[in-house]
This record gives sequence, C-alpha cells and structure tokens, in this order.
Amino acid sequence: MYRYFSALRAEYTPLLLFAGRWLLICSIVGGLAGTASAGFLVALDYVTNWRETHPWIIALLPLGGFLVGLLYYFFGRSVEGGNNLLLDEIHSPQATLPLRMVPLVLIGTLLTHLFGGSAGREGTAVQMGGALADQLRGPLRLRPRDRTLLLITGVSAGFASVFGTPLAGAVFGLEVFLIGRLRYDAILPSFLGAIFADYVTRLWGVGHTAYPLLAVPVLSPLSLLSAAAAGIIFGLAARSFSGLTHLLGGFFKRLIVWPPLRPVVGGALVALAVWALGTTRYIGLGIPVIKEALNVPVPPYDFLLKLMLTALTLGASFKGGEVTPLFFIGATLGNALAPGLALPMPLLAGMGFVAVFAGAANTPLACTLMAMELFGHECGLYAGLACVVSYLFSGHQGIYGGQIIGQSKHGLWARQQGKRLRDL
Repeated sequence: MYRYFSALRAEYTPLLLFAGRWLLICSIVGGLAGTASAGFLVALDYVTNWRETHPWIIALLPLGGFLVGLLYYFFGRSVEGGNNLLLDEIHSPQATLPLRMVPLVLIGTLLTHLFGGSAGREGTAVQMGGALADQLRGPLRLRPRDRTLLLITGVSAGFASVFGTPLAGAVFGLEVFLIGRLRYDAILPSFLGAIFADYVTRLWGVGHTAYPLLAVPVLSPLSLLSAAAAGIIFGLAARSFSGLTHLLGGFFKRLIVWPPLRPVVGGALVALAVWALGTTRYIGLGIPVIKEALNVPVPPYDFLLKLMLTALTLGASFKGGEVTPLFFIGATLGNALAPGLALPMPLLAGMGFVAVFAGAANTPLACTLMAMELFGHECGLYAGLACVVSYLFSGHQGIYGGQIIGQSKHGLWARQQGKRLRDL
C-alpha cells in the first residue's frame, strides 16, 4: 500500500505543481489581457459613435492612413508583422515581443475606425494579449520551452476577452498557428487564460454584443445537404477574401515604395467608395448590419461590398483585425443564400457568421464553439458542418500567412505539409 501511494505521489506531484504554476501565470495574463481588451472596447465604441455622428471625418481617411503609416514607419517596424509575428514566435522563438506592440496596434486600430476604415478588432486584442503575456517571461523566470505556452495563452486570452467567447478563445489559441493539429500540452494554460481574461473584461463592466438564439430545423438529408452546400460557398468566400487582401497588400508594396503613403492611397480609395455608395454601412465593424442579417433580409450584395472595402483597407496597411468583417461577410452571405437552400434565413446567417471565419483563419473547431456560445448549442451541428466544409474548401490559404500546415487538408496536398501559407 505504501508503495502504491508513493507511486501516486510521484506521478501527481509534478502535475499539481504544473497546474498551480500555470494557474498563477494565467491569472496574471488574463488580468492583463482582459483589462487591455476592456479599455480597447470602450475606446472603440467611443470612436465608432463619434464617427457615425460626424461622418465628414471619413473625407480625412487618407490623413488617418498617413498617421498610421508614420506611426509604424518610425516606431513600429519591428512589430508590423502583427498576428503573423506572434505565429512566427510560437513556431520559432527568438526575442521577446516589444512592449510597444500594445500601444501601436491600439492607436493604429482606433485611428482606422475613427476615420472610417473597414476593419475588425480581434487582431488588436490578440496582439495586445500576446505581447503583454510575453513580458512575463523574464520576471517569472520562465524556461524557453514555456514561452510557447505563454504566447498561446496570450492569444487565447486576447481572443476570448474581445468577443466574450472563452471556449472559442481557448481553442483558437490552440488551433490557429498549426493547421490540422493542436498543441495539447498548452490546453490547460490556454483554457485558463481565456477564462480569466473573459472574466476580467466583464468585471470591468464591459459587455459584448448579444445575438439571438437560433432555431434549428429537424435533421433531414435535405437540411444537411443544404448546410454542406452553404459551407462550400462560405469556404470560397473565405478564400476570395484572403486572396484579395494578400493581392492588394502586394500590389501596394510594389506600387508605393514609401510605406506611410500606402494607407494614404488606400484611404482615399475607401473614402471615395463610401462617398459613391452614399452610406457608412460597409465601414467600421458593421455590427448593426450583422444583427440585421440575423433577423431580416438584407441586400444580396452586402457581403461583396464589405469584402472589397475590408480587403482594400487592410491591404493598404491600415490596422485592425479581419474577424468582425468576416462575421459581416458571412452573415450577409448566409442571408443572401436563404432563398435557394432548405434552411431558415437566421440559421444560415449565423452559420455564415462563423464559417467564413473558419475558412479564412483555418480554425473550424474554435468557430463551431463560437457559434454555440453566441447563438445557442442547438445550432452546433449545422454550424459545425458548415465550418468544417468551409475549412476544407478554403484550401491552403488564409488570412494568417504565418500559419504552418501541420496536417494537409487533403492527401493530394500532402507535399505542402510543413510549409507556411505565405510561402505557397
């Protein structure tokens, strides 16, 4: 009996020490990321409301782009890689992420939204979470092998806190950097960081957008075929967005040598498009349109206009994330597909909300969990099927060029295994 308990103690003592250690680390990371996200969300709401009540400022979008360009040219060259820099550090740890990544991406994103760019917010929260977490490596005397777990924790914390989806945030951090594989040694830190960060953001009194619970039809062959067909279209939309964004980014780099001028030209084009359209419907986050698409029919071209303006904004080197615009693109595209598929319009919009993101970010598991957290668990099967099919049909492309293909999506693409998306 003594030997039995000695063996148990020898086995579980390291596990308890590991859990206790990361519980402390994740509480700190969650506190930092949650606080940063809370401040960011409050500031983002303020600049968005100010822009909507003072639409004349959109005419100054080229000036806003110049300010963003100058900011990164003089102070942020080492961190302009953004999310891809985080992914590269997870794959091949080099140096601690500069702390200036936090104020730079925060200010850059707020300027983008204030002047009327079409961008999101997840990139900002993820970069702040990752950079803040990385600063703990020295004070806590973490070993080099722990740094990867620390960065994954920061990514999960940032994502969870900005969307209010701790389960999706936890799995996003595990899933995003390596296509087709998960880092199970990081599963405890990732979950703890996401939970703490979400809790801290809510503790500050900062809420998140509330979406309706989605009613689902009884399972049938026709409804499942409709979900799969929608998933194919969502995957192609995700691929189109990723490809256009990268194409425009490369075009601006070839056409304009001096980086600060790229967002000036891009900003002028976006401002002209807004003036020509006569509406601010397709700039900023677009949350009102997303909520509209979940309830009533919207113009079938909404998704295309948002896709083009967002690709132009981000391709011209404005700062912000891709995810909320992808929510917009997916929700409005799902809404437009409703007349031709045997599924309710709100459900298709909710499926598109997560599935286009799943295809563009190559994170089908996180997006399935997000659907269940935002729209109710009943939609999980339909949303999950759409996310998985979208993931497959988006191919080996995505919004994050730093992702490595850990397991190819299909055996025919096995030769691309082990490569970064940006190298394909």
